[in-house]
Amino acid sequence: MAVTRTFSIIKPDATRRNLTGAVTKMLEEAGLRVVASKRIKMTREQAEGFYEVHKERPFYGELCDFMTSGPVVVQVLEGEDAVKRNRDIMGATNPDDADEGTIRKTYAESIEANSVHGSDSDENAAKEIAFFFDEDEIVG
Repeated sequence: MAVTRTFSIIKPDATRRNLTGAVTKMLEEAGLRVVASKRIKMTREQAEGFYEVHKERPFYGELCDFMTSGPVVVQVLEGEDAVKRNRDIMGATNPDDADEGTIRKTYAESIEANSVHGSDSDENAAKEIAFFFDEDEIVG
């Protein structure tokens, strides 16, 4: 299996509760390595651009409001089959459906405030990483 990269966001509900370290620990224990990380306050423009794929969906405005409501931690993760590995440790989008021991089952407050975002494909991972990081910021 090849070592690949994926993108992760620790969302405002998790940073507000000081869970950055706990979430990162779960990612690392799942075999992922943080090769770039920064804590930012996402601007409205960034949120709208990042979630543009959802622009026509009814939750788009609320999603952008939520993602700009507090600091987030954007990360590049590396590991074997990183996208799948990250999605497995994140758990289902709805924490009620997430498996025990996953980030969302452990820390999510709701389906909206579900603590983490992760890329859903290698192609999207590359786009999402490039949205927030310059290549020289990835130093794994």
